[in-house]
Amino acid sequence: MTIDILLADDEELVRAGLRAVLEAQGDLRVVGEAADGSEALALARRLRPHVVLMDVRMPGVDGLAATRELVRDGTAPGGYAPKILVVTTFEIDDYVYRALRAGADGFLLKRTRPAEIARAVRLVAAGESLLFPAQIRRLAAGQGNREAREAMARAALTERETEVLRLVARGLTNGEIAEQLFLGVQTVKTHVSSVLAKLGARDRTQAVIAAYESGFVAPTD
Repeated sequence: MTIDILLADDEELVRAGLRAVLEAQGDLRVVGEAADGSEALALARRLRPHVVLMDVRMPGVDGLAATRELVRDGTAPGGYAPKILVVTTFEIDDYVYRALRAGADGFLLKRTRPAEIARAVRLVAAGESLLFPAQIRRLAAGQGNREAREAMARAALTERETEVLRLVARGLTNGEIAEQLFLGVQTVKTHVSSVLAKLGARDRTQAVIAAYESGFVAPTD
């Protein structure tokens, strides 16, 4: 399957570089480019890409606001929302954490090697979120509060679901989790779905954030 991608960045050179990297892959296709969040919203709604590479710092409507709007689109009956991969220059950035909290599906530095950029897009398109850098995990853990801990306690995860969530939080894919726990991939998918439902999480990224915010998982784990 060809993965359709929208690039949203206010720097034309960055967009050109990302396009060259992505279109060198046979299964990735850039279907549009946006210079700000407002244009990204309009193009995403019209082109319906599988993945948006979203810079968080753009003039006018920034990537954070655009992410929130696209996630909101997906909650409407019959709504559609692409996967969103936050792309930024700075690793230690509260903006990045806020974008992930708002519903972005992963995080990527602009200096990431070409092969890893392509891999990241494929992972996000498949619904398997990326491993957050240590700085972002620490930011999430620093948001911990009683409400988050109580929500995790109410989820009443089983022992197996607990194991799965810890591995998801470490950034393992379903296949890697299956290998480590000696389970079938479909069984892992079932456990992940159950964890998401119990936590009321939209996707794996939101479940991982909940795990760190509640103290269920520590940044050093």
